[in-house]
This record gives sequence, C-alpha cells and structure tokens, in this order.
Amino acid sequence: MTNIQPTHTPKKGFFSYFREALNSEHQDFTQGSIRKAVFMLAIPMILEMCMESVFAVVDIFFVSKLGADAAATVGLTESFLTLIYSIAIGISMAATAMVARRVGEKNHDGAAHAGAQALLLGFGVSILISIIGIFFAGDVLQLMGAGEGVIAMGTNYTRIMLIGNLVIMLLFLINGIFRGAGDAAMAMKSLWLANICNIILCPILINQFGLTGAAIATTTGRGIGVLYQLYHLFRGKSIIRILKKHFVPDAAILKSIANIASTGTLQFIIASASWIVMARIMTGFGSDAVAGYTIAIRLLIFFLMPAWGLSNAAATLVGQNLGAQQPERAEQSVWKTARYNAIFMAFVSVLFVTGAEFFVGLITQDPNISETAVSALRIVSLGYIFYGVGMVMINAFNGAGDSRTPTWIHLFWFWIFQIPFALLLSQVLDFGTTGVFIAIVITETCVSITSVILFKRGKWKLVKV
Repeated sequence: MTNIQPTHTPKKGFFSYFREALNSEHQDFTQGSIRKAVFMLAIPMILEMCMESVFAVVDIFFVSKLGADAAATVGLTESFLTLIYSIAIGISMAATAMVARRVGEKNHDGAAHAGAQALLLGFGVSILISIIGIFFAGDVLQLMGAGEGVIAMGTNYTRIMLIGNLVIMLLFLINGIFRGAGDAAMAMKSLWLANICNIILCPILINQFGLTGAAIATTTGRGIGVLYQLYHLFRGKSIIRILKKHFVPDAAILKSIANIASTGTLQFIIASASWIVMARIMTGFGSDAVAGYTIAIRLLIFFLMPAWGLSNAAATLVGQNLGAQQPERAEQSVWKTARYNAIFMAFVSVLFVTGAEFFVGLITQDPNISETAVSALRIVSLGYIFYGVGMVMINAFNGAGDSRTPTWIHLFWFWIFQIPFALLLSQVLDFGTTGVFIAIVITETCVSITSVILFKRGKWKLVKV
C-alpha cells in the first residue's frame, strides 16, 4: 500500500513577502491578513517616500556648498513650493480615494475613468502656476522676506521650479492613482528612477550653472520619473489602464474629485502656508538661522517621509475596504498601521536626540548654521511618536474621502494656535529660534491627539465617494 504524504504549502519568509511587495502590480486588500496587507503596501510606499526625501537632502547637500544665500534661496523657494505640493497632494488624495473605492467595488473601468479625470484637473491647475513662475519669480522670493543677495542669486532657480511644477503635479497625482489601485510598487519605482537621475545630474549641473543647475537637475529628474509613470499608466499591465475614452470630460466625476480635492488641497495649504509663515518668522534671525532651519527641516523630512509612506497604506486600505462594504476591517487596518508607525518614529526620535550634531555635520560645517540646525532637530523630534500616529489618522480620513475633518484640524492648530504661539515664544518672551521649534512640536502633538479623538467617533465610515 502506497503511503501518500500530505503536502504542505511552505510558509513564506520575510524576504519572500518583501520581494512580492516590490514586484506586485495589484493586490486585493479587502480580504486576508491585515498585517500582510499593511506590509505589502507599506514596503513600497516607505521606499517611495525615502526617495522623495532623498530629493530634498541631495539638493541641500550640494547647494549648501554655494553659501548661506543659496541654501536660504532653496529653503524659501521650497516653503513656497509647498503650496504647489498641497494642490498636487489634494488632487492625488481625491484620485486615491476614488480609485480605491472603485477598485474595492471591482469596477476597474470606473477607476481608470476617475484617474483620467483627476489628470485633466491637475493639468489645468499646473498651467496657471507656470504663468506665475514666468512673470513673478523674483516677487515670490521678496514676498518670502528674502534679502537682495538671495533674490539676485535665486530668481532663476525659483522661476525654473515654478515653471516646471507640472512634473511635481503629475508625479504626485499619478502615484496617487497607482496607490488607490493597490499598485504601490509602481509609485515607488517612478520615484527611484527620478531620484537616481537627480543624484547624477545635480552635481554636474550645479558645477556648470550654479544654483540654477540644481533647479534644472531636480525638474529633469522628476520629468523622467513622470514619463515612466505615463508609459505604465497607458501601456502597462496594471488593473488601471487609462484609454483615450476616459479623458472625455465627465462633469459628475470632475465635481466629485474637485469637492474632495478642494478641501484636501485647503487642508495641506493651511498646513503648508503656516510653514511659510514660520519660515518668514525665521528670516528675522538672519540668513544663517534660515539656512540652519532649512537643513534641519530637510533632515526631519528625510525621516518623516518613510513614516508618511507607511501612513499612506491606511488611505488605500480604508478606501478599498469601504468600497467592499467592510468598515470594521478598514478601522482595524488603521490601528495596526498607527502602531507600526509609532514604533518607527520612536526609533527616529532617539536617533535625532542623540545624534543631531552628526547628521547636521554631514551637510554643513558652518558653526553658526549648525547651531540652529542641531537645536531644531533635537526639539522638533521630541514629538515624533505623536506625529507617527497622527499622520496615519489624517491619511485614514482622506482615504475615506473625508478631507474636511483634517482641514478643520489643521486650520485650528496651525493658524489659530501655532503662529501666534511661535511669535509669543520667539519674540515676546525672547526665546529666539528655540521658541519657533517649541511651538512646532507642541502644535504637531495637539494635531495628532485631536485626530485620534475624531477618528474614534467613526463618522468617516459614512462618507460616500
């Protein structure tokens, strides 16, 4: 008698899941292990955001060698560009929410149609911003409080970055479409390609054209990433394949996207504009302080971006599971993601508190600039655990299509509280730059606590997209 041995499916190890996360084009996140779902989305999203943060660090690394005015130019321009990032993120947020909801409903053609309508909206907005760049680049720097030296050196840099905003817009927007479809790996690969090009071009073009070369390198790198995205969006094998018919304007879809995007954009503009005001406050302490603040913010963003990538997983999981009529699974996904993000951010907080001088020293050796940068790193990173949980909650609201709740949270804490508080501490109580950093950490902590309280109420589960 023949013995028939039972067959067992071998359990996959960490590296097997890691490879699967990097290579998969689409995953159904409405069933199966929530932990695996978070992992499969988070790995490419974290790597994607790492690459986005590399953009910031690479630029400031090379530009800082041109002097304090050059570093200040990048800082002030980036502070203004956050308004563009806000618009791009707002539209991509709407695209992610709508595409994820349609994918959860198994309506793939509807998902492609929603993605195409979002692209139409983003392209139209981008043209208006380019016009501002052509005619008002110098005025933008002046508005930001730049001195004559910064304006003279940096106008061309600012002009190129504003005119080339289309690649910023499309990079965010198309990645939002891919994320909504559960194709986080594609979003990651496009950022990697863009950054590799930027890293190669940045030193070459800065050496040839100075500060202007940094703008050319960054814009070109992002442009190459966008071309890669467009190829896979129109010719790839993902479940989201956009055809010519999907670009026929659809008033109902455009209105729905605009509704989510407008409050989503306002949400990030409120936050971003508050950062512009904070940068404006810093200009009162001189170019060295602004340069130190810029370096610190770039380093903080370098580690915040991976955490933001992990929190992006919550948006996709919430959208797809609400589309599949599984609100409780959506909520469980958010709490698991928040737990993982808090652990990561605790580690980063310890890293910055203990090694601030080391990280700043990698970028600048100027003692006046370093003093401000080290102080900012140590103080702001004290609230990292709260930031980690809060950004997951914000992304969960947005993934559900409830962009209004985070908007009100940001409006209150960033404008009614943070800006007056920063002025009080830095100028009235004479804490100087330290007062600005204390205001940031307290405000971000309050944002996180408020977000958790409102998330627990569960009204986001009832939003229709």
